[in-house]
Amino acid sequence: MDERWRADLALWGIPDEIAARARTNPWGHSPARFAERTDRALAEPEGPTRARIAEALPEGGSVLDVGAGTGAASLPLAASLGELIAVDTSAGMLAELESRAADLGVPLRTLVGRWPDVAARTPVADVAVAAHVVYNVPDLAAFLAELSGHARARVVLELTERHPMSWLNPLWAHFHGIVRPERPTVHDVIAVAEALGHRVRHEERLAPLSRFATLEELAESACRRLCLDAERADEVVAAVVRLDMWPVPRDRWFTLWWESK
Repeated sequence: MDERWRADLALWGIPDEIAARARTNPWGHSPARFAERTDRALAEPEGPTRARIAEALPEGGSVLDVGAGTGAASLPLAASLGELIAVDTSAGMLAELESRAADLGVPLRTLVGRWPDVAARTPVADVAVAAHVVYNVPDLAAFLAELSGHARARVVLELTERHPMSWLNPLWAHFHGIVRPERPTVHDVIAVAEALGHRVRHEERLAPLSRFATLEELAESACRRLCLDAERADEVVAAVVRLDMWPVPRDRWFTLWWESK
């Protein structure tokens, strides 16, 4: 099952000849944009992921947030947190998280690195969460096994139903003649977790916000992801309109969880 996941995920790679033309990292993420999402989550804390963490978290308990970004999944629980352990590959993301944790009075420990590479030096917590991370993880079984091994009570995942770059599929075909795959999906994640012996429960909902507020914002993102020069933004907008892609439908988000005991 894990080998199928790895093979399906590999098909989402960008061909070398296209990647070579990119002026910016097509897989990059902006700490500032992630911070905006975290601030919205702090202003209106809601949703099943937060609820599933909260119900397993003792008062003053600890949360391990893997792929924490700027803290959107964990900081909304600030009032109940005795410690937040945040792991991310981006020091810039963690710097944004540190600023917000300090404002909220949340004791914080950060580790810069990739999970599970840093698992050996990461403390165990009451609840472990990984939100919108798994589609970046080739070795999913090892990732989930270490996550479970670092949670005293519960593991919680949040992810989109399909690969988060699926919205770009018509544009990949239009600009590069590439047909993107249909898998992996959330159901493959569930299958890998169940193969590890976990009883996985899940809840789904529409994403709380649209992916883009404007066509211009969409075009900027699409140019970067498609390895197109920014000057081609007008072409992207025209293609989006012609392909009837606007507004981009909201993703379906899934919350998965299982008890680690």
